[in-house]
Amino acid sequence: MIRAGLLLALAGSAAALSTSAVAPKKVLLIGGTRFSGAYLWKELHDRGHEVTLYNRGKTKIVPVPGETPRDFEARVKGTRYLVGDRKNANELMEKVGSHSFDVCYDMNGREAADTEPLVAALGKGSPMLEHFVYMSSAGVYLKSEKMPHVEGDEVDYSSRHKGKLATEEMLAARGMPWTSIRPTYIYGAQNYNPLEQYFFERIHANRPVCVPGYGGHLTGLGHVKDLAVAMANVIGKPAAVGKVYNVQDDVAISFDGLVKACAAAAGKDPESVEIVHYDPKEFNFGNKKAFPLRPQHFWTDIEAARKDLDWEPTFDTVKGLKDAYENDFCIKVNEGSLPGDFECDDMILAAAGKAAPKAAAAAAPAAAAVAAAAPAEPVDPALAAQLSKLIDIVFE
Repeated sequence: MIRAGLLLALAGSAAALSTSAVAPKKVLLIGGTRFSGAYLWKELHDRGHEVTLYNRGKTKIVPVPGETPRDFEARVKGTRYLVGDRKNANELMEKVGSHSFDVCYDMNGREAADTEPLVAALGKGSPMLEHFVYMSSAGVYLKSEKMPHVEGDEVDYSSRHKGKLATEEMLAARGMPWTSIRPTYIYGAQNYNPLEQYFFERIHANRPVCVPGYGGHLTGLGHVKDLAVAMANVIGKPAAVGKVYNVQDDVAISFDGLVKACAAAAGKDPESVEIVHYDPKEFNFGNKKAFPLRPQHFWTDIEAARKDLDWEPTFDTVKGLKDAYENDFCIKVNEGSLPGDFECDDMILAAAGKAAPKAAAAAAPAAAAVAAAAPAEPVDPALAAQLSKLIDIVFE
C-alpha cells in the first residue's frame, strides 16, 4: 500500500517549490468551518493567501489537529468573515458582491441552485475572477466493471450526487473559470462522516467487524490533508480551468484490508480481529446505515491531478488512519462521546449464529497514551482565554 518514501519526498519537495511561487490571492471560501473546509482554510492561510469566509456563522471554529494555539490565533485573526445564508441571493449579492476576489472555493454547494446566486454575486464584485474551484464528488461516476474511474468516465445522472453534475454544467455554461475536484471517501481527524469510526469503534469494543459481500471490494480513501493541498494547488494553474480532477490516496484497499489497516492503526494485531461477511440483501436495516462504504468497487485514477496540479498524496492508508485514530477517535473515547450503536451488527451476527458480544469496557490500546501526551506547544492560559473570546465574536 506504500510507495517508496523517497519518491513521495521528492514529489512533495517539487510541489512545495511550485506552489511557493504563486503570489498571494484574495480568496473567498464558502463554508470553511467543518472538516475539509477547515483544513483548506488552514492550508490557504499558511500559504499567505488573504482568506474571506462566507457562511452562516453557526459552527464554532476549532484548531485542526497539530495546529498550535498561536497558529490558530493567527489564522482566526487573519481572516475576514462574512456572515450570511448562501441560499439567500439578495444577501449574497449584498455581501459577496461588494468585494473583489481572485479565487472562490465552493465547498458545500450540492445543487446548481445553491451555486447560481454565488456566480451572480461574483459577477458583480469579481468580474476578473481567476478561478472558481468546486467541491464535487467521485460519486458522480456510473458504476462500472472497468476500474479505476478516470475523469472522462460516464457519469450517473440518477446518483445522489447528480446536483454536483448539474453544477459543473452550469459553471461551464456561465463561462466561469471553473475547476471541479472529485474526491472519493474523505477521511481524517474531525471527520463528521463516521467512516473510519465504524471500524475503530468495533475494534475498540473487541467486536467482530461486519463486512458486506466477500470482503474483496476495492475502495478509494483520500486523507483530508492531501485533499486540502490538492485544492489549494489549483491556484495559479490556468491550465486546470474547465477540468475535473479525481483525488484520493495512492492506492485502493479492500474492505477486509481496511479492517486490518484500522486494527494496525489502533495498535492491535490485524489478524486478531474477526471479520463476518454478510449479504446486505438478506437484511432490512430500516433507515440505519449498516456499513459506511458502497458494497462495490469504487476508486479513481489520480494521474491527472498529479500532473496538472503538481500534487502527490503524502498519506498512505495506515498513516492516515493512525492520524484519525490518535487525533479523533481516542479523544471521543476519553470524552465518552461514541454512539455505541451495534444494532445492525447484532442482527447480522444473530443470523450467522453468533452471540452478540458483551459490551467491552477496556480502553483502546493507545487512548490513554494519546490523551496523556504532552501538547506540541504549551497552552498559555491567557492566550486560551483570548482565543475563546475571539472565536465567540468573529461571527457577530
